[in-house]
Amino acid sequence: MTPPTAPAVEAPEPLAHRPAHRTPSPATGGALVLVGMLLVALNLRAAVTSLGALLDEVRTGLGLSGAMAGFVTTLPTIAFAGLGALTPWLIRRWPAARVLVVAMLALTVGQLLRVVTDSATVFVLTSALALAGIAVANILLPMLVKQHFPHRTGLVTGAYTMALTTGTTVAAASAVPVAHAFGSWRAGLGVWAALAAVAVLPWVPLALRARAARRAATPTAVPAARTRVRPARTRLGWAMAVYFGAQSLSGYAVMGWLAQLFRDAGFRPESAGLLLAGVTALGVPVALLMPTLAGRLRTLRPLVFGLTAFSAAAYLGLAFAPRSGALLWVLLLAFGQGAFPLILTTIGLRARTADGTVALSAFAQSTGYVIAALGPLLVGVLYEATGGWTAPMGFLLAALAVQTTAGMVIARPRFIEDER
Repeated sequence: MTPPTAPAVEAPEPLAHRPAHRTPSPATGGALVLVGMLLVALNLRAAVTSLGALLDEVRTGLGLSGAMAGFVTTLPTIAFAGLGALTPWLIRRWPAARVLVVAMLALTVGQLLRVVTDSATVFVLTSALALAGIAVANILLPMLVKQHFPHRTGLVTGAYTMALTTGTTVAAASAVPVAHAFGSWRAGLGVWAALAAVAVLPWVPLALRARAARRAATPTAVPAARTRVRPARTRLGWAMAVYFGAQSLSGYAVMGWLAQLFRDAGFRPESAGLLLAGVTALGVPVALLMPTLAGRLRTLRPLVFGLTAFSAAAYLGLAFAPRSGALLWVLLLAFGQGAFPLILTTIGLRARTADGTVALSAFAQSTGYVIAALGPLLVGVLYEATGGWTAPMGFLLAALAVQTTAGMVIARPRFIEDER
């Protein structure tokens, strides 16, 4: 690390060129921002995985039809794709802290309301409200890393990705025990509203500080002109979206079908569930280390090829020897799923500015989640049509080839602001 140097003495900044408000420095607001980011990350999948664990109980309790239950399971990717795309528009109008306060309140209220209703329609609508909060937060976290921790991108991205993975694992593992302890699926879902409410707290003082700074700004100040970043018009933007979508497609397919694959291979349901949980649990240290490695390498090609090799070996093993090598395939899958923290880190690495980061994050994630929605559906269709797992694993290998091709484009250093 280069030792800090004494700051040069500069002339006072002309009033007309002063920004309306400044980002708090790490010494003042950075610690609170980091705590807030970690708390938000813990919530980014809990509302989804807790519902997945209790879906049968929810279907029985609310009388959901098969079509409605299928729509509920697809709703996260729809919300992440559609509502995430609106986040840059929100950020151009309000400070990120204020947007996050509203997002976390939406998540809190949505999770509370969906467990007190007996209406299937209201349950879907309030679930959509909760997912709207998650969709906005998904886009904002990479921007906040770039804005507040530009020299610690890998470390901070690793920390919040690890928190996200931890929240995902804990919610999936504990939703059923909590429901059984309280005698209702409502408790197993509703308890996560408390965690979302806690995530609001650090952002309230930050939102008030941003509001005060904006009010204190002189009316004669002229904000600096912004150059609109349009990732959809660039090769890099589309490569990021395809990589994000392909890795998410595989991730959702694995989470949705891996337990069934192991059950078909002769494992008991409890053992199949533990093997699935093992993929997520083993992914926690991978989520922490991957962004740090990405931030230190000049080119990401070794990581892209390495992750491809891990995933390819796992898919082939699951197709031809799912029972005898189960633990090895789980380990390799956990390593291969490191593509998720890698792409989150790359969003920050491939943008020079916070505006560029949020634009790239919104485009890559919203477009990527549209692609990801096809994963569980197509795997299910192939499984039902063939009665086995060779064809579904072949499909995931094809998706992996697309992912790797896109990875070659994003691997070398470049910036979205320079693309035309």
